[in-house]
Amino acid sequence: MNEPLTVYTLPNCMQCTMTTRALDAAALPYTVIDLTTDARAADLMQQFGYTSAPVVIARVVSWSGFRPDWVAKIAALRDHPSLTGE
Repeated sequence: MNEPLTVYTLPNCMQCTMTTRALDAAALPYTVIDLTTDARAADLMQQFGYTSAPVVIARVVSWSGFRPDWVAKIAALRDHPSLTGE
């Protein structure tokens, strides 16, 4: 799983900071989108029912809040042969 995750964040959000730090520690690539500067993204997250940040979008899963368990699951899947094509 080499595709970057997308992390929708808010400024001064402790859970957002903890999430990006966990992703960094797991060496998972990600793109950050600030919900205060991207109205389209904020509207999309609201349409999907998310009411708190961060929202993390991976290939087949998404979650909100600081979820180190999900970061660990994504990191474990990263090198799985069925996902890497090996």
